[in-house]
Amino acid sequence: MKFVGAHVSAAGGVDQAVERASALGATAFALFTKNQRQWRAAPLTSAVIDKFKRACERHGYTSTQILPHDSYLINLGHPLEEALEKSRVAFIDELARCQQLGLSQLNFHPGSHLAQIDEESCLARIAESINIALDQTEGVTAVIENTAGQGSNLGFRFEHLAAIIDGVEDKSRVGVCIDTCHAFAAGYDLRSAEACEETFRQFSDIVGFRYLRGMHLNDAKSAFASRVDRHHSLGMGNIGKAAFSYIMADARFDGIPMILETVDDTLWAEEIAWLKSQQFSSDPQPA
Repeated sequence: MKFVGAHVSAAGGVDQAVERASALGATAFALFTKNQRQWRAAPLTSAVIDKFKRACERHGYTSTQILPHDSYLINLGHPLEEALEKSRVAFIDELARCQQLGLSQLNFHPGSHLAQIDEESCLARIAESINIALDQTEGVTAVIENTAGQGSNLGFRFEHLAAIIDGVEDKSRVGVCIDTCHAFAAGYDLRSAEACEETFRQFSDIVGFRYLRGMHLNDAKSAFASRVDRHHSLGMGNIGKAAFSYIMADARFDGIPMILETVDDTLWAEEIAWLKSQQFSSDPQPA
């Protein structure tokens, strides 16, 4: 079974993200547990935590259906020690917030070398950062998101993800989230079922489906292999709908949160309904 939803706003409190997801007909959702553009946030109170947990229970969401995202400011591969430490402290706080809310995973962008250290050193720093954070928290899996490779961001090759995982000591608490727009922009073709088969064969060989903990389902405004991160609504970009039909009909993608980050939130309910319609079809059809 597929869990399908969108990255919804937590404005007004994290419990409101649950309500917004339910209103969309979503069976999964993503959220920020604090302002993603700020380093610090007020601690979660017991009242806030209880409201979130009650809302999840009321609408039937378990932790396996929720994929929270950390702050965009965090860079776990930062080349400068002071900035690296600041990112590590913030990442530990994000994991702790998930732990308090009863969430079992945290999605994050791996990091950037900022053209100051080489890729191998940066990937090693990211793995070390994850080890430090996991050692100071419990019960939450660190879920690495692939990137488009824009600027000096790492994680745009499956080999990068595999290298980070290789450096993580507790393999039971590390996973990956594959963003379709990012993969396409990084040079992994998804424009047909045949292209998807080859791309996910590579993913299986290099990373392994056992580490797949979530998906971001986004079409791409950006061109193939452009390394530019520009999302689009499903079927309106350069990927097209074939990839999303392929993913929804493939059992290898069962049981994980499948999250829309498409650009027009007024289409989310429609996109979610269409994605759901594809999962039981042996011959998926466009909308």
